[in-house]
Amino acid sequence: MTTEAPGTIAPPGFVTALGHPVRWRLVSELAHSDLAVHELAALLGQPQNLVSYHLGKLRKAELVTARRSSADGRDTYYSLALAHCGDLLSGTGAALHPGLRLTPPALVTPVTGRVLFLCTGNSSRSQMAEALLRERTAGAVAAYSAGSRPKPIHPHAITTMAARGIDLVTARPKHQDEFTGQRFDAVITLCDRVKEVCPDFLGHPRLMHWSIVDPAADPDGLPAFERVADDLAQRIDFLLHTLSANERRHHDQPHR
Repeated sequence: MTTEAPGTIAPPGFVTALGHPVRWRLVSELAHSDLAVHELAALLGQPQNLVSYHLGKLRKAELVTARRSSADGRDTYYSLALAHCGDLLSGTGAALHPGLRLTPPALVTPVTGRVLFLCTGNSSRSQMAEALLRERTAGAVAAYSAGSRPKPIHPHAITTMAARGIDLVTARPKHQDEFTGQRFDAVITLCDRVKEVCPDFLGHPRLMHWSIVDPAADPDGLPAFERVADDLAQRIDFLLHTLSANERRHHDQPHR
């Protein structure tokens, strides 16, 4: 029987939470897209009850959040708390040695590409995401948005973006059929309902899902739109690293 020596420091929670191979696989999949339990079980080839157990461990460690699906209330979408993971990872390195404290990498490679955001009404979430990505990259990334059942842009979406120096007054709702036949590097669904009916696009773009609550259905009103804008801005910052990495891989591939 072994005992810990006096003064032994327990490993950081981040290390113990991710020490199991199933939990590592789960966060690896959730780093790319929000997913439901049955999707994660299929990707990992593991029983759904085992996946749910490990997701519970990750939620307890505050590495993963959960939100009931707006398309099917029996389902739950899980999201990886990327920013929190970054903070914990940095702290884990520092716990081992001060020189190992990590800092987020700067975007060195210019980011380009074409990204389409989809939701049902194209009235708030997808419009805000399109505007934020275009503004964040000064137009270097061609950002678009559309909906399966477009409706007028919500006034709170216009107000929220105006507070960030972005004008949505001239933006218009668009039907997703407008983009049939076009190629994109990434297609991102922001609405659980649209995820279920997302059309196919040329060139096999990277498909991602961000399960974000509809602010128009939130009784909080304008503050709900501001929270969604904050969530989108954070997710877009991580998306840029993904686009940059994809661009580097494409550039490094030998041309035939």
